[in-house]
Amino acid sequence: MKKLVLLSTLSIMFIFVACQQKAQPVEEKQKDYVPQNTTPMEINSFETIQLQTPDYESGDALLAVAKKRKSDREFENRNLSLKHLSEILWMANGINRGDDKRTVPSAMALYPIQTYAVLANGIYLYDPAAHSLVPVKEGDHRELAGLQPFVQTAPLNLVFIADYSRYDGDRKIPENKRLYLAALDAGHSTQNVYMYCASEGLKAVVRAGAQEEALLDLLGLDKNQYQFVVAQTVGY
Repeated sequence: MKKLVLLSTLSIMFIFVACQQKAQPVEEKQKDYVPQNTTPMEINSFETIQLQTPDYESGDALLAVAKKRKSDREFENRNLSLKHLSEILWMANGINRGDDKRTVPSAMALYPIQTYAVLANGIYLYDPAAHSLVPVKEGDHRELAGLQPFVQTAPLNLVFIADYSRYDGDRKIPENKRLYLAALDAGHSTQNVYMYCASEGLKAVVRAGAQEEALLDLLGLDKNQYQFVVAQTVGY
């Protein structure tokens, strides 16, 4: 009888310990992700920025990220790391599989949205195929990227501009539907950036306003073909 009781006690203890060990990894997953290699960039020269390959294994679990997603309007005046800049652009409009397919959906896969990165030293156009930022206009033009004071000191303002010539193909899109479709595409991009920022502990806010005409003039874009859609500020 004593042996039976002893064996039963040992069995219960073994099951309890085993359950505790299995539960431990779940607790570890709930810890906040701490990003690595986030040294601020030095952008002393106005040249093409070759972006890094994204770290596909980093970040929090999706539902944890969604819980933390929010808008901020106060940003530190320091540059983003190359890691963060690289992954933000890839999330916004990067190629994630064959046939030029992106991280964001687009009606009929036309991808009319051009993504501009407004940094402290100039404005760059994101090239998804090369995963690089191509210099367009040198100088600090951040004030044109928004109407609020914080856009002038935040390290990154993304500007999403629609190229309506993408809608002039075989399946031509009527003019009254073009902004509607382009806005859907840009909305997917900004939400992707929001989720990435929540995952990496960055701040972000989407904005409907900018100095649109002055910005298009500075970029040399024809107002009959291109239209500002939305902007998004990102930083620490």
